[in-house]
Amino acid sequence: MQKNTTLGVLFDLDGTLIDSAPDLAGAVNAMRIKRQLAALPLAQLRPFVSNGARGLLGAGFGIDDTHPDYLAMRDEFLEYYEQHATEHTRLFDGVDSALTYLENNRIAWGIVTNKYQRFTTPVVRALGLDRRARVIVCGDTTAYAKPHPEPLIYAAKCLDIPPHHLIYVGDDERDIQAARAAMYGQAIAVRYGYANLQTIESWGADAQINHVTDLISLL
Repeated sequence: MQKNTTLGVLFDLDGTLIDSAPDLAGAVNAMRIKRQLAALPLAQLRPFVSNGARGLLGAGFGIDDTHPDYLAMRDEFLEYYEQHATEHTRLFDGVDSALTYLENNRIAWGIVTNKYQRFTTPVVRALGLDRRARVIVCGDTTAYAKPHPEPLIYAAKCLDIPPHHLIYVGDDERDIQAARAAMYGQAIAVRYGYANLQTIESWGADAQINHVTDLISLL
């Protein structure tokens, strides 16, 4: 795809632009400690971050959404995370450089995440992304979340860029599915976030990148 000023790049947030695993895992471990259980290593919880509260509570307590205590524990998890969401979350290495490249080349960029606005807003503000992103679509911005295409279609309308001139970059299979359904020009899978590398080959991404700055060579 050739460079042009109408090109845009949309990113997933957790696992693609930011490493939020320490704060999300911290919420699980705070709940475990409260229950006199030992904290779990970050490496053990990290693979479940993309699955949100459901995945992390499953990893931390062995429960799913059919458990009678699930809803109360989910709310406890989300309350704690909301209060501590910016303590250790950071941009992945190279993200600032990649975004600066897009900005310097007049390539619009934005964020499309399944993270709800109440959690997204403080995180992107703390990292300075809110002042740079042309659009931020959260998990509750539209009626549906990824893998439904509506959030990506909405983002394209906000940018006033045809979907086939947009690239979507994410670390989960649902990101690729959403980009395909929204008729985006390219769907790029990142290997450095929380991606399941055992299944990534089956996602059907146009390309895989090991570092966010590898995206530049694809533009």
